[in-house]
Amino acid sequence: MTSPRPERVAVLLMAYGGPNSLEDIPAYLSDVRHGRPYSPEFLAELTERYRQIGGRSPILELTQAQAAGIARALNDGSEAGRVYQVFVGMRHWHPYIREVIPDIVASNPDRLVGVVMAPHYSRMSVGAYLERLQEALAEHHVTIPVTTVTSWKDEPAFIAALTERVREALTRFPADIRDQVTLLLTAHSLPERILQWGDPYPEELLTTARLLAANFPNHPWRFAFQSQGASEEPWLGPAVEDVVAELASQGARDILVAPIGFLCDHVEILYDIDIELQQVAAELGVHLERIVSLNDHPLLCQAVANVVRAALAGEATTSGAPAAQSSAAPSTTPAP
Repeated sequence: MTSPRPERVAVLLMAYGGPNSLEDIPAYLSDVRHGRPYSPEFLAELTERYRQIGGRSPILELTQAQAAGIARALNDGSEAGRVYQVFVGMRHWHPYIREVIPDIVASNPDRLVGVVMAPHYSRMSVGAYLERLQEALAEHHVTIPVTTVTSWKDEPAFIAALTERVREALTRFPADIRDQVTLLLTAHSLPERILQWGDPYPEELLTTARLLAANFPNHPWRFAFQSQGASEEPWLGPAVEDVVAELASQGARDILVAPIGFLCDHVEILYDIDIELQQVAAELGVHLERIVSLNDHPLLCQAVANVVRAALAGEATTSGAPAAQSSAAPSTTPAP
């Protein structure tokens, strides 16, 4: 008597994407802006930012490294009767989400789990990824059961990974002032209009911030938004530059930045913090450090494995965001 075939689960990690070279930037920017025109000055500024961080984005390689770690965590032998294969698709550059779906179909999975590599739900961010996924599934006539994870802001292994990075980074400060270091927790800003939708994004971020800060009760901490877009509409604040200036005016001289809304190195980390914010801090006489990005930290990989398993078990829930969604046919997430 033969044993039953293990259930095959495909996991699709979705990330933002970034140009592989300076020559890619015009096409990449056009994709990000959905074809809307941009000025030569804006293109030149963005190109210079990428030039200063090495001429390209490392996000694809880092997400692929995360995928390898997540696959190891999922296939660790603790779960009988199920095998996982992890794929990577990008929202704004190659391999696009739609380009990866044929590879997933060719692997002949029994079901698919989609996970955005952004733990905090917003209809404008995570919702847009899920919409792209549903469009791609419809385009390729995929009919296997699909589950999508919408939020994992408080997953314990995710908080543990951040905690470990903060503890490591604090050792860079002199021992006699280490307990006085201010923790500055950041995430990507979004347009203020999301608040008109009752969007949970700000509270999702504060949930992570509070859980992380609770592990450092002796340290003052603040939350700020970074990397505001170039549009003229109002964006969520306070801006990280303003918070650093405020802290400096209050006598703070040692700040540790923990970008809790970002899971790997890319331009918002390598330029916006490591170059631009560092310059602001230096002009204010502030010693500013940044935690090492989570990248493929084993605890981050375990966190994603945990939320995938929870989604398959129907246990993934969120506060203020849609719960993990399951369907046998594509559905549509409202567009912003």
